[in-house]
Order: sequence, then structure tokens, then C-alpha cells
Amino acid sequence: MVNNLAVGSVIITITVLIHTFGLMAVTKIMSRMVARFRMHGHRSRVVAMISTVMGLFVVLAVEIWLWAACYLAIGLLPDFETALYFSIVTFSTIGYGDIVPAHEWRVLAALEGINGFLFIGWSTAYLVAASTRVGPFKSGEHF
Repeated sequence: MVNNLAVGSVIITITVLIHTFGLMAVTKIMSRMVARFRMHGHRSRVVAMISTVMGLFVVLAVEIWLWAACYLAIGLLPDFETALYFSIVTFSTIGYGDIVPAHEWRVLAALEGINGFLFIGWSTAYLVAASTRVGPFKSGEHF
């Protein structure tokens, strides 16, 4: 179990850094796209939301791929496709159960589920904040 906690702590720390700097980059890109196209009104808001959602998707995908690479590196799963599928299902907390980690690595998989649950919530909060700040929804207007 110590191995699970050690490996999980390292991966979670790296994903926190990825998520933090990823959201900072998404904010910067969103602002630049809106300014570059010099759009006003609904068009700029739509561009802002599309860039935000796609940016969040990329950030979450990088984190999922990192977990998959970890599973492959420790020999938990036989190939990258299986590791990626397992990571997607675990990170998103879907948990189909068609692929089950070896007994000695179950806690690591559970840590990925917690990591994904928190980061999907964090991303949702960021998306709501972005949609009311620069997106198509204005505070007090739609909520």
C-alpha cells in the first residue's frame, strides 16, 4: 500500500501543477483569441467559451494520459490503449469494471478516481466563472 500512496502522491502533485498552469494558459489563450479577432457581442463570447471548453478538455486529457503512462510504466496494464481506456474510465469515475487493476495496485486506481473527481469539479467551477465573466452568460442576467 505504501507504493500506491507514494506513486499516487507523485502523480497527483504533477496533475495539480498541470491543472494549475493549464487553467492559466486557457485563460491567456481565451483572452488573446477574443482580442485577436476583435469581436464584440455574442461572437466573442462564443469564441471565449469554445476556447475555454477545448482548453479544459486538453488539460484533462493530458492528466488522463499521465495516469495511463504511469499504469504502463509500473506494468499494471499490458498496453497503452488498455491503460488509456482504464484511465479515462477511472478518472471520470465511470468505473465500468471491465478492466480491474491487480490487487496490489487497487488503491492507486482509487486515487486516480479521487483526483479526477476533484479536477472535473475544479474545471466545472472554472467554466462557470469564465462563462459569467466573458462568456455568453452574465451574472444576474441568466442566473
